[in-house]
Amino acid sequence: MCPYRLVLEHVTSRWGVLVLIELLDRPYRFSELRRAIGRVSEKMLTQTLQTLERDGLVHRDAKPVIPPRVDYSLTELGREAAEQVRALAGWTKDRMDDVEKSRQAYDEARASATRASGTS
Repeated sequence: MCPYRLVLEHVTSRWGVLVLIELLDRPYRFSELRRAIGRVSEKMLTQTLQTLERDGLVHRDAKPVIPPRVDYSLTELGREAAEQVRALAGWTKDRMDDVEKSRQAYDEARASATRASGTS
């Protein structure tokens, strides 16, 4: 697999998208980020953050205090990626009605074709 495809996969993964968009607003502690995203397991969020950190998109700032405090923020590279991902997410939201109409037309055409051929 080409290296750029792996980065694209990381950035556009289910949790990668949500992490990047959320971190555009401000830095988050792990538990805050998990609550903000919702329905992500601790394991998946940890893996996603580590992957994005390795790719240079997320900065992990561990403060030597008790209890330990770790903040996550976007790097400059991460901010660029997050802006692109947010634009795509916005487009998806704006065009969802058109997508739904296309899906319905497709499903109706497939159902008609199936009925006409007598198969299921």
